[in-house]
Amino acid sequence: MTTSTEAAAVEAVVDTKATATPNPLLADVSLPLFDAIKPEHVVPGVRQLLSELHAEIDKLEASVVPTWQGLVEPLERIGDRHQRVWGIVSHLKGVKDSPELRAAVEEVQPENVKLSLRLSQSRPLYEAFRALRDGPEWGSLSPSQRRIVENELRDFVLGGVALEGEAKERFNAIQQELTQLATKFSNNVLDATKAFKKLVTDPADVAGLPATSLGLAAQQAAREGHAGATPEAGPWLITLDFPSYFPVMTHAKSRALREEVYRAYISRASVGDSDNGPLIDKILGLRQEKAQLLGFPTFAHLSMASKMADLDKAEALLEELRSASHAAAGRDKEEVQAFANSQGFEGKLEWWDVSFWAERLRESRYNISDEELRPYFALPNVLEGLFRLANRLFGVEVVPADGEAPVWHTDVRFFKVLRDGQPKASFYLDSYSRPAEKRGGAWMAEVVGQSALLAAPGQAVRLPVAHMVCNQMEPVGTKPSLMTFREVETLFHEFGHALQHMLTEVREGMASGIRNIEWDAVELPSQFMENWCYDRDTLYSFAKHYESGEPLPEELYARLKAAKNYRSGTMMLRQLHFSCIDLELHARYRPGQGKTVFDIDQEVAQRTLVMAPLPEDRFLCSFSHIFAGGYSAGYYSYKWAEVLSADAFNAFEEVGLDNDAAVRETGARFRDTVLALGGSVPPAEVFKRFRGREPSTAPLLKHNGLLVATA
Repeated sequence: MTTSTEAAAVEAVVDTKATATPNPLLADVSLPLFDAIKPEHVVPGVRQLLSELHAEIDKLEASVVPTWQGLVEPLERIGDRHQRVWGIVSHLKGVKDSPELRAAVEEVQPENVKLSLRLSQSRPLYEAFRALRDGPEWGSLSPSQRRIVENELRDFVLGGVALEGEAKERFNAIQQELTQLATKFSNNVLDATKAFKKLVTDPADVAGLPATSLGLAAQQAAREGHAGATPEAGPWLITLDFPSYFPVMTHAKSRALREEVYRAYISRASVGDSDNGPLIDKILGLRQEKAQLLGFPTFAHLSMASKMADLDKAEALLEELRSASHAAAGRDKEEVQAFANSQGFEGKLEWWDVSFWAERLRESRYNISDEELRPYFALPNVLEGLFRLANRLFGVEVVPADGEAPVWHTDVRFFKVLRDGQPKASFYLDSYSRPAEKRGGAWMAEVVGQSALLAAPGQAVRLPVAHMVCNQMEPVGTKPSLMTFREVETLFHEFGHALQHMLTEVREGMASGIRNIEWDAVELPSQFMENWCYDRDTLYSFAKHYESGEPLPEELYARLKAAKNYRSGTMMLRQLHFSCIDLELHARYRPGQGKTVFDIDQEVAQRTLVMAPLPEDRFLCSFSHIFAGGYSAGYYSYKWAEVLSADAFNAFEEVGLDNDAAVRETGARFRDTVLALGGSVPPAEVFKRFRGREPSTAPLLKHNGLLVATA
């Protein structure tokens, strides 16, 4: 997810002098004034907010009553005000970065962390929660309210409430430094990605690149001052932004170009001023020290204390999936090597060759390519089909509402979600890559969550609002954004996150939507939605040629389905490698004891990959998920939740995907459990309420064509 959840751990905004005019960052409005908020509003706005919140905490600590109304509701108000403002700053840092915004973030971030530490270590509030749990009101609380209280007590302990003296001072210093290091790590990745710009003038060097990629490269060159650049004659600008990088690796015939771009990509943020190598050791060392201060043997154990899995269960799942996919990945490698040799390639395939020749084999075996599919996946049509699916499964209507909310860029869309004709939620969609100011990847994050307490006068609840952010190719010339199939899956993925946020029925703000859900369960609805991209009825609701309107040819759909599990063993191992190196670094690695993190990466690769990384591979230096996001000792969550999501989709397969009435009935049950219950019920119980049993790994292995490998 990436997710969303991924963006909540980003940063904030900074710098400037307060003015007499109202600060738009602090405006008491239903939707943020994104078009008016500037970097200069961040420092005065955040400082004013923090000052007010500290005063509110002072008042609460002095007079707290250990009841729901006297304790939890005031804390929800404080937390919501903080999240709203800091969330705006963090969001803008992700989608509209600038030197001024960075300076603002760096200036005010320590003060923001200080407030968070104060809340997590407040003895009066902690004792009030204990008194609430042990007091007479406990029996009258709902299960949702009890879960909130229990998780708050857990988080107080994990936040250091029991620490005193030097231990507390050290813990707080670590938290401050970790926050600064995460920001620096993220900035370095963005800067290193932006820094690589290769101008190509010889048409022979871009031979093989599809027309869409040539158009994008020429458009990028024109923006960099090369007036008159055309897709046919160039010049073409190649960058490390994924919509530019990936087509080079899969289509460029120039092996020299592929090698240069690949080496640049795997060494991002590993040299010079943007070198994240030293930061990684600092981060890992500080996390380990933090865990030990709290009484945990490793940071992995600390991380797992608030998740569904423990370390043994997580590693057992990864090993089960590894053993089921390793042989298949080995066959994938041999097949691509043999095919390349049959086409005249001599010698052993290197990393910059594999994607290119794997794509050629895919084209040869299935007679299909991403570029052949792109014209059938125009963004406006895909959105129409996605929203039609949401209506079929969950009984909601998504309608455009552009112009009804301020936006941060002219390309951003705004939509409303209706249920039974009544407003249920709304969301922003920022679809296109903007490498100069927007970080890579895709994510969903909340703007505000559902809450009865924070409802406007005359309203039963405050309705949830979400961001969805993607990084697909922008429209080129007069053409709409034409998507790869993987980009279609990514859009469905992020919408799954947004649906869990928006279709919640929980009224307590601290457990509605995606709040209060264990991290290794948050990817369930997102990965569940990806499965529908292969469903015939769903696909044909949007797969139509952007010019002629002709539907995707039946034989092309058949080839797409046939190619679904192409190299699935390789793809599975790739994710398992990320998960295993994450746990290895956080459970067993110790900085300064001889080996480097890159040595550990090579060692882990010996059992998780079938092709050794280059000795100079530094992908860890751009692994923002675990060093600047929320997935530290938690990347396994993707696979943990994928087991749940595959099993959930299997419920629809069992009733028959072409049985519309049964699909709608099953969809309503998914809506009323997985999407509706949010963090009010433990995710294992939520799954059992939907599925009627414990989850099984069999559907995941079956969906990936790997089940036979376990026999």
